[in-house]
Amino acid sequence: MKIAVISFGNAGGKITDKLLWYEQESGRNLIASAISVNSARVDLARLEHLPHDNQFLVGQTDPRMKGHGVGGDPDLGAEITEMDRHEIDRALDAVPVFDIDAFLVVAGLGGGTGSGGAPRLAEEIRDRYEEPVYGLGILPSTDEGSRAVLNAARSFRSFAEATNNLFLFDNNVWRGSGDTVESGYDRTNEEIAKRVVTLLGAGEIDGSPVSENAIDSSDIRRTLSNSGVSSIAYAEDERIPNTNPGLLGRFKSSGKNGLEETDAAAKVNGLIRQAVQSRLTCPAGIGSAERSLIVVSGPPDAISQKGIESARQWLERRTGSVEVLSGDDPRPRANSLRAVVLLSNVTDVPPVDRLQELAVEAEENIEKHKETRKREMEELIRDEEDALDPV
Repeated sequence: MKIAVISFGNAGGKITDKLLWYEQESGRNLIASAISVNSARVDLARLEHLPHDNQFLVGQTDPRMKGHGVGGDPDLGAEITEMDRHEIDRALDAVPVFDIDAFLVVAGLGGGTGSGGAPRLAEEIRDRYEEPVYGLGILPSTDEGSRAVLNAARSFRSFAEATNNLFLFDNNVWRGSGDTVESGYDRTNEEIAKRVVTLLGAGEIDGSPVSENAIDSSDIRRTLSNSGVSSIAYAEDERIPNTNPGLLGRFKSSGKNGLEETDAAAKVNGLIRQAVQSRLTCPAGIGSAERSLIVVSGPPDAISQKGIESARQWLERRTGSVEVLSGDDPRPRANSLRAVVLLSNVTDVPPVDRLQELAVEAEENIEKHKETRKREMEELIRDEEDALDPV
């Protein structure tokens, strides 16, 4: 699948930067165009892999911002998206639409620019183009504060409705207790990049061997149809040697004995099951997935079609759905075996339920705090008997 990535806000820009880095590191051919839109000049300056010409600053003429961000206000983020629509249209004009299969809009939902602007941007792209628009939304961890939780809950609903499908990543699950803020986000952004690039990059022509059972863009689009929320599972086995077999190696590998084939099938089957049963990008009930897609990537010798088929049948039973597609993605230079599983249109998503509960509570507390502060301020500036006349 060839995609155009458009990030909105600070978190979205950093994730897009990491997607570009990982695409290059893994030798993929996925991203046809990448753009970053932000209201803070300093955030754009931190991007390392996104060309400067593909960075767009919005709100710089507004006296409330002047290039310094929206201060965590999603309503202002949405407003500047509408206000600077011409600037965003200029960015979209640079996208090679005829060369892409889909758009991917990336944003953190806890801030102001991304949470307010990304849903508006996704909606505009859907109205303007025929290609599907997918979203990648990052849910904040609870230690980011009540305001971030409230922003995310409000943005989630708008983002899900504005996209053809929304991938969710829950920072509560992925932030390590020993991480600093910066190292934690950098590590989680790399985890996001691994999953997104391995999943969406499968089947693209980039010099790797043609797979025996290829996954292409139509398979991914089918799995993500019907508009909903999706989570991505992933597991990796780094004990696979770098075979790079060449012609002679491929000839030898075709002559595997029964024991070798059984071992390879068991490893692939186990890796796929491990992916589904370990941490998803956003925790979700596996049985609530409407559709699923499995991709196994790695050295050609290590990929077993029997193992993939066995795991596919297992996932059908776990999800109760016959809509489970699978395929392989051979990578001769890879030194690990990777399994990625897309669980699409999940409906049992505990982090979203919890987010909404906390957001309602946060909104009530914020209103109470405003009323208390207003009363306390009035008591401060007036004398006790209100006997003094102001000048």
